[in-house]
Amino acid sequence: MTGMDISARGRRLIELHEAPEILCLVNVWDAISARVVAGLPETTALATAGHSIAATFGYEDGEKIPLDLHLDMIGRIVAAAGDLPVSADLEAGYGNPGETIRRAIGVGVVGANLEDRMKPLDESIAAVRAAVQAAEAEGVPFALNARTDAFVRGGDRPTGEILADAVERGVAYLEAGATCVFVPGRLTDEEMEELVAGIGDRKVSLIGVPGSQTPPRLQELGVARVSHGPWTQRIALTALEDAARDLYAGGVVPSGTRPLN
Repeated sequence: MTGMDISARGRRLIELHEAPEILCLVNVWDAISARVVAGLPETTALATAGHSIAATFGYEDGEKIPLDLHLDMIGRIVAAAGDLPVSADLEAGYGNPGETIRRAIGVGVVGANLEDRMKPLDESIAAVRAAVQAAEAEGVPFALNARTDAFVRGGDRPTGEILADAVERGVAYLEAGATCVFVPGRLTDEEMEELVAGIGDRKVSLIGVPGSQTPPRLQELGVARVSHGPWTQRIALTALEDAARDLYAGGVVPSGTRPLN
């Protein structure tokens, strides 16, 4: 498929998670967004956004898009990425995490997000273990970014309890073979420090949202990875809506617009 085989891309993605420098991922959702981001010299890997891929086809987030359609788009993103490793957002594994990981590897993926949706801990650990074993069976080095929804589903519970849940689950997922632990949410510096202290230095993955800390600051805090989920598509759609309003008001295409497609 590319000059670098899938095992080499898998090893590279794991190295990027383990390196001292934070892995900053600008999420993509189709072939052209992948090609644009992949073309930047700063890009070391790509990550898909499941929410954005679903929206592209008119589906709501949360495994509403058929898996076959989702994987087809992920395969197109992998093809557009060239030698860059691709991590895919595979939601909660579509009811069969091991088989879903196996199929994702089949389209060239070498890493994935797998969310727990705060299901019972033993069930969540089993899902992580199934994903890890599926990659091992395929013989592909695989960076599993095991996601815990402790914060996004925390509601009005005390922060201390939410943090304790996130740490407990994160440690368990690492023991089950995950590469790092994804804890989405708008976290304070103190909360991030506690997560890193409890889960491990260079083992925590976060999401960048409006108002988040910068990647250099997250690196200082010991965070391994920051991705941006649906926000990159929202940036593009915001620019589109703003341009449409301006065109309807009598404006013209901005002179700085680049022919990126």
